[in-house]
Amino acid sequence: MIFVMLIVKVVVGEDPYLYFTWKVTYGTISPLGIPQQGILINGKFPGPNINSTTNNNIVINVFNRLDEPFLLTWSGIQQRKNAWQDGVLGTNCPIPPGKNFTYRFQVKDQIGSYIYYPTTAMHKAAGGFGGLRVNSRLLIPVPYADPEDDYTVLIGDWYTKSHSSLRKFLDSGRSLGRPQGVLLNGKSAKGNGKDKPLFTMKPGKTYKYRICNVGLKTSLNFRIQGHPMKLVEMEGSHTVQNTYDSLDVHVGQCFSVLVTADKEPKEYYMVASTRFTKKVLTGKGIIRYTNGRKGSASPNIPEAPVGWAWSLNQFRTFRWNLTASAARPNPQGSYHYGKINITRTIKLVNSRSRVNGKLRYAINGVSHLDPITPFKLAEYYGVANKVFKYDTIRDNPPAKGANKVIEAANVVNQTFRNFVEIIFENHEKSMQSWHLAGYSFFAVSIEPGRWSPERRRNYNLLDAVSRHTIQVFPKSYAAVMLTFDNAGMWNLRSELTENRYLGQQLYISVLSPARSLRDEYNIPDNALLCGLIKDLPMPPPYSV
Repeated sequence: MIFVMLIVKVVVGEDPYLYFTWKVTYGTISPLGIPQQGILINGKFPGPNINSTTNNNIVINVFNRLDEPFLLTWSGIQQRKNAWQDGVLGTNCPIPPGKNFTYRFQVKDQIGSYIYYPTTAMHKAAGGFGGLRVNSRLLIPVPYADPEDDYTVLIGDWYTKSHSSLRKFLDSGRSLGRPQGVLLNGKSAKGNGKDKPLFTMKPGKTYKYRICNVGLKTSLNFRIQGHPMKLVEMEGSHTVQNTYDSLDVHVGQCFSVLVTADKEPKEYYMVASTRFTKKVLTGKGIIRYTNGRKGSASPNIPEAPVGWAWSLNQFRTFRWNLTASAARPNPQGSYHYGKINITRTIKLVNSRSRVNGKLRYAINGVSHLDPITPFKLAEYYGVANKVFKYDTIRDNPPAKGANKVIEAANVVNQTFRNFVEIIFENHEKSMQSWHLAGYSFFAVSIEPGRWSPERRRNYNLLDAVSRHTIQVFPKSYAAVMLTFDNAGMWNLRSELTENRYLGQQLYISVLSPARSLRDEYNIPDNALLCGLIKDLPMPPPYSV
């Protein structure tokens, strides 16, 4: 029997606990009208929404009922001092078929809209993803009135081939090719007057929509017929509240907007369409006013913008709301990141090439290979030198003309608490989207062309949004800044699943020299062990 259990536990002096039990299974789904094998959580596609509040402790017991190892990551949740819960192959052994693992993590000092999804194999292409919201505590004011309701909208491109078939494509050296459609919360309206609404709105009321791109490779433009959207939050940061007719949402990104039901009471389409593709694919979902007539949505879909210059200009309008209270270590925007001396600049260039006749993606000439023994466990058990080498890549890409790509574990050694500038340079003709686990960074610049130190003059050093993903347009670069103050092993990856699977990722090792519980938690008692450390004695624990 499929079941879900949610218990809220409050202990005096301790933040509340939320308990979930999830069964991950296969099931037949037909989101584009073609039956295919999907991955369900408690029988649901997409998976359940997690509704939490700042500093809640979340406990999720995941039972893997698939025939393959499985992991989930909680994208954007910083896992402070707790990389053990990040759910990627560099930190965790996957959950074997027929077994379970209990994730335990705190949404410490965070608010905002996030997603979770599988990081093993090509499981994300079959489902297993869902929304994760972190509400502000009641004592912390938010810079807008409470909405009538709070809705999560998961948009993404979709393939009708099975996840195992797509994996075989990649393993054989081929690309995934183009998706077959676009889904909104696992569906796409047919427009025949029989579609059920995804959401309803009461006339005159304002609603919050959390829009996240859970797709595999395609940037999407999101809009709602006749309804402007006021942007209020982006990946954990309150934003300056600009109003938009449409928003480009790149892979892995989440935006929160306010929408007021002040139009003619009927049905309206929310629309997500592909950007920067030769053929535009469109997915639709129905929003119905509570007093609106069924089947009354206009077939005239608002057109999406064209070209990436429009999208770049939209990025430049995003600003951090410095006057808003929020769950962050730097209240009232007092963290003056623009005045901190940069101690290290890392320039990362993504590339696409062939190695032994097969397609591979790389960063600075290194195409990452996932380990049998997770890097984090190897470090903790003192056998890192038997599993990987640090700094296979340098802080700058190879010289022009050095096109050779090597396949290797890609781990960068980073000094604890240093303030670092990372440059993402995209020489390709396609879009890129990057995510850094364990942190938020200040997205200070996206510009066409190649980066040079002189480009720092164009940085936003006052109110750049603090976030965990950044897109990079073709033949362009993006610059971010952050302090590496969260000890652990953290995944920096392309959010484009094909790129990540074929090597476009790395890990950043941030070790605290003190080996202290002040900086990092000990390995959990229930940690799954695999590879070289499976039968080794437990190392001495960290102490205060």
